[in-house]
Amino acid sequence: MGVSALLATLFGPLLGSIAILFIHRDQTTAIKRTALVISCVTFLLSLLMIPAFDASNTALQFVVNQPWIPALDAGFRLGVDGISLPLVLLTTLIMPIALLASYDSIGKSVKEYYALMLLLQFGMTGVFMAWDTFLFYVFWELILIPMYFIIGIWGGKDRIYAAIKFFLYTLVGSLLMLVAIVWLGLESQWAGHGFTADLTKLQQISSHVGFNVQQFLFWAFALSFLIKVPLFPLHTWLPDAHVQAPTAG
Repeated sequence: MGVSALLATLFGPLLGSIAILFIHRDQTTAIKRTALVISCVTFLLSLLMIPAFDASNTALQFVVNQPWIPALDAGFRLGVDGISLPLVLLTTLIMPIALLASYDSIGKSVKEYYALMLLLQFGMTGVFMAWDTFLFYVFWELILIPMYFIIGIWGGKDRIYAAIKFFLYTLVGSLLMLVAIVWLGLESQWAGHGFTADLTKLQQISSHVGFNVQQFLFWAFALSFLIKVPLFPLHTWLPDAHVQAPTAG
C-alpha cells in the first residue's frame, strides 16, 4: 500500500500534465477541471501513506530502488521518512489551492499553464522523495523549468526581467550543488567504495571525508538552498519574481 501510494502521488501529476496536452485548448473549463481533479486525487492518494507509515521507525520507508545509470551507481531511489512525508503531504495539499486561485485569473494559454503547474508539482514531490543525489538534482532542476515559464508568460509587465533574474540566480546555486554531488561521489570512490549517488552509501563514508572538504560541501549545498529559499542576502530575485508572478506562481 505504502509504495503504491508513494508512486501514485509522484507520477499522478506528471500523467495529468501529459493528459492535459491532449485536451483541445479551447476547452478551458475541461482543462481546469481536469487539473483540479488530478491534484485533489493526488492529495487523497498521498493520505494513504499515513496509515502505512511507521512513526516509530526512523529508517526510510516505502523504498523504491531501481537501477538507472549503473556506471555512476545512480538509481531511481525513492522513499520517505518522518521529515519528508509531511512535506510531501503539504505539497499535495497546496497544489489544489493554487489551482483554485488560478481558476479565474488565468485567461491566456490556459492549457499550457495547467500542464506546467502539474509538472511543477511532480518536480516538488520528487525532491522530497528522492534518495539518490543525481535523482534529487534532476527533480531540483525540473522545478526551475515550469517556474520560469509561469513567471515569464503569465506574470506582470516586468515578467521577463523577473523570470530571467530568477533563472540566473537559481542556476548559479544549482551549479554549486552539482559540483558538491559529483565531489561526494568521488569521495566514495577515493574511499574504495566506488563512485555512487546512493545517499545510504554516502552516509557510510562520511568518516572518510576530511573536515575541510566537509566544510566546502556544506557551503556548496547550503548556498544552493539559501538561494532557492531564499534567505538574506541572496534573496534579491524574490521581490521581482513574487511581484510579477501570477497568484499561484
